[in-house]
This record gives sequence, structure tokens and C-alpha cells, in this order.
Amino acid sequence: MSEWDLRKLRILRTLRERGTVTATAAALHMTPSAVSQQLTTLAAQLGVELLEAHGRRVRLTDAARLVLAHTEPVFEQLERADAALAAYAHGDAGEVRVGAFPTSVPALVVPAVRALRDTHPQVTVRVRETEAAEAYRLLAAGDVDLALSLAAEAPGAADPRFTHVPLLTDPLDVALPPDHPLASAPGLRLTDLAAEPWIYGGSGPWSDITRRACEAAGFSPHQGHSASGWTAILAMVEAGMGVALVPRMAADRRAGVALRELGADGPVRHVVAAVRSGGAAAPATARVLQALRRAADPAFEG
Repeated sequence: MSEWDLRKLRILRTLRERGTVTATAAALHMTPSAVSQQLTTLAAQLGVELLEAHGRRVRLTDAARLVLAHTEPVFEQLERADAALAAYAHGDAGEVRVGAFPTSVPALVVPAVRALRDTHPQVTVRVRETEAAEAYRLLAAGDVDLALSLAAEAPGAADPRFTHVPLLTDPLDVALPPDHPLASAPGLRLTDLAAEPWIYGGSGPWSDITRRACEAAGFSPHQGHSASGWTAILAMVEAGMGVALVPRMAADRRAGVALRELGADGPVRHVVAAVRSGGAAAPATARVLQALRRAADPAFEG
């Protein structure tokens, strides 16, 4: 029987997540030579090659991916064991590190934290604002315990590393200058704005969301200006420089911008929470998930 070393398997798992030996070493507070040595020893213990040269870097072999596929349930069970020990030792007390994309912080995380102060004051939430896609990388690396992200950025549903909890469907409204001819037009549709200059980021999830929404409506948006922060985007809309899609949970109802709903068929984004498989059993994490679900839907009972 092969000799399975969990510490070395964690190093291999982190290499899969981080991509390079140097990044793996930084994440685990090790030296690159120590990472390489540990993986060489693991390969000898298992009797298979785990790494192969790929240019100036290394990549995982098929054998390494097979090893990790079979050890993921072990890591999940260890998460459950940690959760059970936490429940035994601390009950509901504990710290939960949350990685959350920017607009979810004021809309979901802050209300959840306020509610927890009243119901479970021994649960501490430490927030790390990050982009939606980066939240999953932080979760996989163990840098956060819970990630708030968008379903469009989530790994495949079959990925065994994570458990997902849907939170809400967030409609996208269109922001127009208040004196725009269509600012008060009935039955506004995205196609009515096909010829307008659009304001959105040059890259990243919001750029993708805007492009996909407009293309689904039948046109490619002309990017008049590039910005990623809502303050800048809405200020440019207010100045008459273009139009923009704005998530309703992030909308700043400023007087100088007309925000119009696009109806039942308008574009939406899906907000989800994610934990490492098995991690939802930790009492403090379960309390934070519960508070987030209530912040997303006050009618939630759980």
C-alpha cells in the first residue's frame, strides 16, 4: 500500500491552485526548494511521477491529478472533523474569514454582521474585499473560510472542493442621464440603447456581464469610456457621457442619474456563497451563512 502523507498532499493541492512552485511556497510560508523536496519525496512514496517540465515551469501529471481526485473526499472529511472539534470546543464562538466582491459588502455582508452582533456576538467576521473570481482562489487556498461571488465566476458544479449556497438574483438596471430622451420612455429595452456609448470596465467580470447582456439583446455595445468603480461610472452617466448597466444591489439612487428597470426579461446576475466542502458544518461558518441568507431574503427561515 502506498504511503499517504497529508502534509505533502496539501502542498501538491496548493500547487494545483497556485500554478507555480514559487507561488505555492509563498502561500504555505515555505521556500521553493522545500516545496520541490517535499513533492519529490511524495512522488517516491507513491511510486509515480507527480510533476513534469513545461517550459521553464512544472505542471501536474495525469497521475498527480488522479491522486488529488481521490484525496479530495479526505480533505472534505478533515474539514468536517475540524468543524466537529470547533463545535465541541467553542460552540458558536469563532472567527470566520469572508472574501466578498465589492458590491456584496454593503448589501449583504454588513447587514449580516450587524445581525450577528445581536444574535451571536461570539462569532467574529473578518472581511476581505476581493474580485468575484479571486474569492474562489482565496477559498481554495485556505485564505478565507467563506466566499461571496457570482455564479458566472464559480467553478463547475461537479467541482468537489466547494459547496455553493445560492443567495439572490440581482437584476441589472440601466443608468441614463436624467435628460436623456429615453429616461422616462415606457417599456425601455436594452436594444433601444444599442447606439449609445456604454461605460464599463476594460476587463473583468463586469465587462463580461455588460457585453453578454447586450449581445443577448442582439447588439455589441460601443464602449465610450472605461471605468470599474460605481462612483466613477455613475458620475460619467450623470455628466451625459454615456449609459451603463448597474446591479440593483449596488445602485446609488443619486438625483443626477435615471435608473430604469428592464422588466422580467432583463439581464440578471446570480449571487452565491461558497465554502470548502465540509466547511459548512463549522458552527460559526453556519451562523454566518444563515445571516447572509437572511440579509439576501428577510423571509428566509433557517
